Amino acid sequence: MIDTSWQISAMNCHYRFFSLESFFADAQAAGYKAVEIWCGPMHFALDYARHDDARVLTDLAERYGVTIIGICPEQTNPKPANVAARGEEARARTLATFKNVIDVARETRANKIVITSGWGFLDEPREDAWARSVSMLREIVAYAADSGVTPAIEALQCDETNLVRSSEELERLLDDVADDRLAVCLDLGAAWRAGDSIPGYFKRFGTRIKHLHFSDIGSVSHLAWGDGARDMASDLAALARAGYAGPVSFEIVNSRYHTDPAAALSQSARQYRAALDMLKEVYQ
Repeated sequence: MIDTSWQISAMNCHYRFFSLESFFADAQAAGYKAVEIWCGPMHFALDYARHDDARVLTDLAERYGVTIIGICPEQTNPKPANVAARGEEARARTLATFKNVIDVARETRANKIVITSGWGFLDEPREDAWARSVSMLREIVAYAADSGVTPAIEALQCDETNLVRSSEELERLLDDVADDRLAVCLDLGAAWRAGDSIPGYFKRFGTRIKHLHFSDIGSVSHLAWGDGARDMASDLAALARAGYAGPVSFEIVNSRYHTDPAAALSQSARQYRAALDMLKEVYQ
């Protein structure tokens, strides 16, 4: 018998043309007990100077009976928060932004944020941007630790960054940051683009993997489950064999879902329950 008691979480990325309350209501209706908040400004505005009142999130969570398990800020080009930002003022803004992210994670009791390596300019040496990313991550991790918040870093896809795009590059970055308080988020989309696998990630990072962005993949990544070609039962079996006990967060990011985001949430939840039933039959 293996442990399959994962906490599944809905994300609001594909709800950008619907209200935040609709997202919470639909997540509850689809059977989710947890949510991860993507900080799109149409739902929850957050930058270096200020952030919306975290009570907006905690009140919705209480009203709809779900737990907030993570805060995921916008942070890829051309978003303003760049961990590898260049210039004193840009770096100060980035650090202030992530301090606000961490504060919101603490105030909502999510106690976890998702972070990336940032990106460097293409007309500068890549190693310069890499060094800036390492330096910034050390500061962010220290502030998070003082706040009781876990930062989990994920690789990005090759069209999103020129820094960390694979498990190999992520391992090198973690070695350079040299702080075990920086956890890992396994994003299936980024792993697919890099040719990485779930077992390969766990071989490299083991129990350092504390978070999972879980989505189907076809010709593109981050699809609702059932719209791509992945076998969810096999993926769940790989997680079970690795002993993963963290949340399973459904990150759905594609414009095809913008006019009916609830259907994508419900479909992914149904696919999960069916795959989990299959897995339990195998391991009983």
